[in-house]
Amino acid sequence: MTLIAEDDDRETAARAATTIYVCITCRRAGEPEEDVTPGLRLARATARAAEGTDVAVRQVRCLANCSRSSSAAIRRDGAWTYVFGELDPDRDASALVEGAQLFSESHDGLMPWRGRPEALKRGLIARVPPIDFQEDSE
Repeated sequence: MTLIAEDDDRETAARAATTIYVCITCRRAGEPEEDVTPGLRLARATARAAEGTDVAVRQVRCLANCSRSSSAAIRRDGAWTYVFGELDPDRDASALVEGAQLFSESHDGLMPWRGRPEALKRGLIARVPPIDFQEDSE
C-alpha cells in the first residue's frame, strides 16, 4: 500500500513540475516592432489555457529559435525537454497545454506521439535528454 501512495506522490509531483516555457520575444523576420509580440500573445494565451490545470507556464526572453518562431519548450524533472516552433499565437496555446498534460502522464519521460496535438507534431524542433541521461549501449 505504501508503494502505491509513493507512486501516486511521484505522479502528482511530475504533473505539478510540468512547465511550459514560452518565448516572449518571438516575432518572425519582417514583422513590425510592437509592444505585444506574437510570443507574448502566445504566452498570455497559454497561461489562460492552463488555468485550472497542474501545468505551469513561464515566460522566457529567448529560446534562440528565431527562424522558427513563435517558440515554446515543455519540460519536467527527470524527463526529456521538448522544444517547439512555428506556433501560432492565436491558435496553439491549448495545444501546448494539452501536450504538457499528455507529457505529465508519461511514465517513461517521453511525450507520446499518439495523441499529441498536430501543432506539436509539425512544430517539433528538438527533444533534449535529462541531465542524468545514460544511453543503454549494446
